[in-house]
Amino acid sequence: MSSTAKGSVTVSLDGSNKSATLPLIQGSIGPDVFDIRKLYGELGVFTFDPGYGGTAACESAITYIDGDEGVLLYRGYPIEQLAEKSNFLEVSYLLLYGELPTKEQLAKFDRGVTLHTMLHEQLRTFYNGFRRDAHPMAILCGVVGALSAFYHDSLDISDAKQREIAAFRLIAKVPTIAAWAYKYSIGQPFVYPRNDLSYAENFLYMLNAVPAEEWKPNPVLSRAMDRILVLHADHEQNASTSTVRLAGSTGANPFACIAAGIAALWGPAHGGANEAVLKMLDEIGSVENIPAFIEKVKDKNSGVKLMGFGHRVYKNFDPRAKIMQATCHEVLKELGIKDEPLLDLAMELERIALSDDYFVSRKLYPNVDFYSGIILKAMGIPTHMFTVLFAVARTVGWVSQWKEMIEEPGQRIGRPRQIYTGATRRDVTPLESRG
Repeated sequence: MSSTAKGSVTVSLDGSNKSATLPLIQGSIGPDVFDIRKLYGELGVFTFDPGYGGTAACESAITYIDGDEGVLLYRGYPIEQLAEKSNFLEVSYLLLYGELPTKEQLAKFDRGVTLHTMLHEQLRTFYNGFRRDAHPMAILCGVVGALSAFYHDSLDISDAKQREIAAFRLIAKVPTIAAWAYKYSIGQPFVYPRNDLSYAENFLYMLNAVPAEEWKPNPVLSRAMDRILVLHADHEQNASTSTVRLAGSTGANPFACIAAGIAALWGPAHGGANEAVLKMLDEIGSVENIPAFIEKVKDKNSGVKLMGFGHRVYKNFDPRAKIMQATCHEVLKELGIKDEPLLDLAMELERIALSDDYFVSRKLYPNVDFYSGIILKAMGIPTHMFTVLFAVARTVGWVSQWKEMIEEPGQRIGRPRQIYTGATRRDVTPLESRG
């Protein structure tokens, strides 16, 4: 389903007799937009929208968000239903192809992904070039970008078959690359993937297994990891997705585009939010310190922020947080965690914030990062791996968005404009004459 013309918007330029009539466009759901592509040609002005918060840069049929109502849809399906009734590879198929798979389609897709979980053996040597204390995101970004040097048969973006092979490789190999980055950072041997395990189980296996002991999957933890992957698979035109699209608009190969997305995700304002939650809890220290911390948060002059609450897009409860909240309690119960100070602190902070009129009236509810950080902490995954797990989940969203963009007939190279505020034209004074 594509956008349709709904009417027009007329824009007049004060102080002149110029006006422009611009098409008003309607999507399947969501606010209407007016097409400003001819605005400069007709009026000689650009629009100004720092952060692109009010600008639609593309048409997409993948993900829809209604922040005011707390709605997240993948291809029209509510995230709550997908997290409850589907697994990550089903959702991956949905994002890539637009429909949920049949049993036969899922079995074929699962097999296609599974056959690509191994890495080229020479990629092992890449890890030796990083310091042992390198951040796993640095390793992930570098190794994913290097995939283009090894898989030359999937670099032609004009070939649909090669695009599909590249998609399979990225979805399959990023978990292996991520797990090896973790193993390298802690000095343990790399664990090769097992094709008899599910996607989430295999990732946990590569993260946690050691050659000296038998590793057995835990269904509750595997399901929790699968839900984390589903909930983070895509989120419309966020910073990292926009970066992937912008890089892809130049014709760059898919591995380079996904590496660019990983770099954008690394920022603490984006993928590092759940890591920031744990840092905040560490700084609070104990349950007794929560009231004083809450008072600092309410003081606008203190500079103290309540991490993991509220969201730039969602002005209501983050729909992903409700699922993560239930999953969090399932994991804590399964692991028998009752006396972990940091987790006790998080639960008490949640209780106080949800009952405090200051936060409730401002709709500062816990978001997905608050609960996912607690879950990963409980599962023994160190905080520096949190953003890496986010990247593993988001890879399929990036690939789907990249694929959609490449297949768009009217696709153009991204080229934002600016308001120039620097010096006006001036002449160069010879060096010997400058004071």
